[in-house]
Amino acid sequence: MAKLAPSILSCDFSRFQEELLSAYRGGAEIIHIDVMDGHFVPNFTFGLPILKAVRKILPEVIIDVHLMTDNPCFYIDDFIREGANMISFHLEAVADYSSVVDEIINRGANPGVALAPGTPWQCLSPVLDRLHYVLLMTVHPGFGGQRFIPGMEDKIASLRQEIRRRGLSTEIEIDGGVNDQNIEYLASCGASIIAAGSLVFAHQESIEERVRTLSKKIEPY
Repeated sequence: MAKLAPSILSCDFSRFQEELLSAYRGGAEIIHIDVMDGHFVPNFTFGLPILKAVRKILPEVIIDVHLMTDNPCFYIDDFIREGANMISFHLEAVADYSSVVDEIINRGANPGVALAPGTPWQCLSPVLDRLHYVLLMTVHPGFGGQRFIPGMEDKIASLRQEIRRRGLSTEIEIDGGVNDQNIEYLASCGASIIAAGSLVFAHQESIEERVRTLSKKIEPY
């Protein structure tokens, strides 16, 4: 069953608590937090205070932290200590990604590796059986509101085929460019966690109803 992960990158921070609670009431079990350091990607976003606020507002939610940073090991301990359940880092940011996966596991969180659009998933073949999830970027990392890159659906489907072939339970998360027209199709291709920012938070429909509506679209997959 595919799950929606509202991304706080598109939250109205003047109404942060209200919007988070509304998403949770709509059925969101996962909240996605993009951490950008201004170096690995040009944008600069959230740090520990935001994660701590999310955990305080929603004690039971699964917090999914996506590190778009250089030196991800520098951040792992702090983010897990403050309540991150899932942590992904970019393969492109490290020389020895296997050891970073081990560190996340040893710290008690669920490990994920994020891949930029141009990085083939086959790079992860040696560690696929140790990953809780693979995060496939379906836009170029760094900014919200971009258009979905054509062809990424084939990458999703190919990775899903390999996971099934190996009999693994590895999740596929996608992040970027998801809209009303493609969300159901992307779930059918094999995306089991769908991060969505503006699609959830920048819409005329109430956030609670929006999460409920989108979740129903992808629930069968």
